[in-house]
Amino acid sequence: MWEVDVSYRDTLQTTFNRLFEKANLLKTSRPLPQIALQKLKEALSIEWTYNSNSIEGNSLTLRETQLVLQEGITIKGVSLREHFEAKNHETAIDLLYNLLQPNYVLNSKDILALHALVLRSIEDDHAGRLRNGGVRISGANFIPPNASKVSQLLDDLVQFVVENPLGLNVIELASVFHHKFVYIHPFFDGNGRTVRLAMNLILMAQGFPPAIILTNDRQKYYKALNQANTGNYEKLMLLMCQALERTLNIYVSALPDSDLEYQPISSVVEDPSVPYGQEYVSLLARQGKIDAHKEGRNWYTTKAAVIAYMKAK
Repeated sequence: MWEVDVSYRDTLQTTFNRLFEKANLLKTSRPLPQIALQKLKEALSIEWTYNSNSIEGNSLTLRETQLVLQEGITIKGVSLREHFEAKNHETAIDLLYNLLQPNYVLNSKDILALHALVLRSIEDDHAGRLRNGGVRISGANFIPPNASKVSQLLDDLVQFVVENPLGLNVIELASVFHHKFVYIHPFFDGNGRTVRLAMNLILMAQGFPPAIILTNDRQKYYKALNQANTGNYEKLMLLMCQALERTLNIYVSALPDSDLEYQPISSVVEDPSVPYGQEYVSLLARQGKIDAHKEGRNWYTTKAAVIAYMKAK
């Protein structure tokens, strides 16, 4: 179960290198101005909550999520459960940040604690407890393992992450953890929200910002997980890299001496020094071949990123 085909590295190694360079830049540039850091954390926590809940079917918009979390407003026509999902996820993020002490090591107890918060006041009988029965996942190309195996499989997965016997980089490790966790499906409900929290414990413990999978990429996300079930991790790795690149770019752009200005690709290609058209640059962005990230449904990049790609060819 723990074997991983790393043939994707031929395609993604340049992308990995770029992300680690940005993470190292953040480490060497810290501390960021405290007010800027707090504002970034607040904004990303709202986005993280909105996107993770929306992937699972929560109907709150990004703006409504912000109103629920920051203003305590109840949204008319939205169920009580969906309000709880937003508040619970915010509380789980707070726990995650509290867990991230120096030399943090992932453990099953913390995963259960995150799950307990995700389902608090929603399904209290199952919150923080492993499933004791079988489940089936709509649209998935696999059947999760028998409930009697779940506890040991989860412990084995945590041990795999801690020991990292395959020598994976932390982005690979978080991605494999994400897939294997979904396969084990340790809980009756709340698996998706919990795994997207727990994978960020792995990433953030190594100096990365949170990887926020966008709700607009929901179908791509599910297809990547199904593809990983066949042993092919390339799409899932790429999606994880794209999620990380977005938040890395947000943090790097906030550095006091940063001159990065990400623009829609449609604007970048209007510059006479950019030799490519919008369709080609968009393809490079989707493939992770240039420094780019997604906002909503639009891709953003810089002229420098496109010129750097051109010179490297």
